[in-house]
Amino acid sequence: MKKKENLADNVRKKAEAFLVSDSPSATATKFLLTFIAIGGVSIVGATFPGLVKAIGFFSNGSKKKNRYPEVKIKNSFKYLKKKQFVEIIKEKNGKIWVRLTNKGRNRLTGYSLDVLEIKKPEKWDGKWRVLMFDIPSHPKKYDYARDALRRKIRELGLYQIQKSVWVYPYECEDEILFVAEIFKVQRYIEILTVEKLLHESLLREKFKFL
Repeated sequence: MKKKENLADNVRKKAEAFLVSDSPSATATKFLLTFIAIGGVSIVGATFPGLVKAIGFFSNGSKKKNRYPEVKIKNSFKYLKKKQFVEIIKEKNGKIWVRLTNKGRNRLTGYSLDVLEIKKPEKWDGKWRVLMFDIPSHPKKYDYARDALRRKIRELGLYQIQKSVWVYPYECEDEILFVAEIFKVQRYIEILTVEKLLHESLLREKFKFL
């Protein structure tokens, strides 16, 4: 249960970061899905006009003026409904809730994964983070999980020193566990923090340390 809660917290944090980002990946559809995910949206009256008003601060009042025109928000909302990523719940008092379905949460997790990054400190602490994993070959789903995990950790900047051993100079446990939890392989990974490695000179050159 605790792992599920941690994953939910991680998704929420990544979603919030995505919501205020100016990333090219922050399309209107992803933006709207993310906005709805953060606590849901409570509106009164007609669904779409109320929704536009609810997100007005973020869509028009962020760093970029008129970030997403109303027509884009409208088309994105229609798309999310059609794909059953969101559901509309009408209460007796006239209030309307727009919230994510389980399918929508899964899609949001994918978006959160897209914008995941490891923040580098100003100064290296002199320690290496070593990621090791041994993911089973069966059932077949683990083949996909292994490939996806490998692709993502490469994107994050980890350096492969052996078949399933990767190294990084900065703290990255939270980010790696987030990825592993998404692909449900957290039980098959281990992360070590070490002060010395045999081929450290190669790694210093790779990560541009003096």
